[in-house]
Amino acid sequence: MTQTIYLDYAATTPVDPRVAETLQQYLTPDGIFGNPASRSHAVGWQAEAAVEQARARVAGLIGADSREIVWTSGATESDNLAIKGAALANQARGGHVVTSIIEHKAVVDCFQWLEEKGFEVTWLEPDEYGCIAAEQVEAALREDTILVSLMAVNNELGSINPIAAIGSLLRERGVLFHVDAAQASGKMALDVARMPVDLMALSAHKVYGPKGIGALYVRRSPDVTIEAQMHGGGHERGLRSGTLATHQIAAMGHAFSLALEEGEAEAERLEALRSRFIAGLQGLEGVRVHGPETERVPGILNIGFDGVDGESLLLALRGIAVSSGSACASATTEPSYVLQGIGLPPEKAQGSLRFSMGRFSTDAEIDTAAERITEAVQKLRERSAARRATV
Repeated sequence: MTQTIYLDYAATTPVDPRVAETLQQYLTPDGIFGNPASRSHAVGWQAEAAVEQARARVAGLIGADSREIVWTSGATESDNLAIKGAALANQARGGHVVTSIIEHKAVVDCFQWLEEKGFEVTWLEPDEYGCIAAEQVEAALREDTILVSLMAVNNELGSINPIAAIGSLLRERGVLFHVDAAQASGKMALDVARMPVDLMALSAHKVYGPKGIGALYVRRSPDVTIEAQMHGGGHERGLRSGTLATHQIAAMGHAFSLALEEGEAEAERLEALRSRFIAGLQGLEGVRVHGPETERVPGILNIGFDGVDGESLLLALRGIAVSSGSACASATTEPSYVLQGIGLPPEKAQGSLRFSMGRFSTDAEIDTAAERITEAVQKLRERSAARRATV
């Protein structure tokens, strides 16, 4: 059986084998399997120590204090806790909130929920590269604005928002700033001391850790007030109740520590792979790379192929795992709302695919993928031309 060439790292990464070894150490009777909330015996103490070590490791990747890290089940829960929690806890100060039209569905759906609850939402439109300017945010602010939520890195385009500049103006205005950093972690430098951010969502499975575990950075000094969305036991400073998954937490901590140690070298390698991939498609006409040339992370490429339907190309690329957009929106055949949000007409958006590379991508895989894509696009265009000729 031919092995699949995996180019969908933006959807999820495989667990790094080193992280998988850590995961296994916290499951079985001969490992550290205890409940970290059990503080009456050594088994629980060992689990608690593992959780706190992981908390420090996650904090280390973003320059935070470990006490500012709250465990969740993933970035979606982190986004929900941050957005709903901040809006509900601060609604006495105002009912106006701001986000963009190309955020991840976890954020978009939260803001639509807030609209149903009576909050007024300003939906910012990005530029042609998928970026929101600080000036746009400033122009949207009102006396009753209590929260702004923007992603650090767009999950379909790889474009980077000016988080530090936006955070600085919001801090001056006393407006809370939530950042979805699921796609940014491990791909770019994150430092909450330099980036004035109040709430930041993180995910393990985008950084070679396991699925089902994430974290929310909640700024201290002064404390950011958010309202808990899950109750029952008062875990995580009362912000997120539930027995902690020690094995997943320890693995996330290890994954984030590896990202801190190896992230810079990995980014350089991914940039080289990106250039190699684009060069491999030079034989095709009508190829467009969406998103910015500079303000982006290296591993995510969104490419449009003129005269080709994206779904047809996906089917033609058997043995190559790619996507037409976010995994959370893959159940629909509609053109990407992100691509339409940056001004692409539906037919252009429909003819685009996202290619994302990662830690285990190789030169040989990139070369093979470029060859197969070129062949598939040429065949689809020939078929389309033949059909038009018979009409």
